[in-house]
Amino acid sequence: MKSDTSSRKLPTSPAQWDKVMAQAPGKDRAATVKERAARHEAIVVIGGGFNVVRDVLVQKRQGQRGPQHRPTKTPVTVRYDPEVVAYFKGTGAGWQTRMNEVLCEWVAKRVSA
Repeated sequence: MKSDTSSRKLPTSPAQWDKVMAQAPGKDRAATVKERAARHEAIVVIGGGFNVVRDVLVQKRQGQRGPQHRPTKTPVTVRYDPEVVAYFKGTGAGWQTRMNEVLCEWVAKRVSA
């Protein structure tokens, strides 16, 4: 289920941005409970300000991935015997991760030997 925050369209004109900013909590209006709870999802930009934050929001569109926090795995296409695939799939969800762990153990034994 999408949150109402992520499904809203971003303002496209300076007038629309001014209207949104006028409705935002600040010295004229206290934040609601819902707004305070949503602060953990806030976008913080170093050296920010209204224009910088707006530019960052426009750059990252819905569904667009951000930077990776850890190294990504390399996608490959491989062919295994049906018995091997059936075994790992039979272990339930996460079978590809378990297959990767078994291969990592095998490589570690070969490297340390």
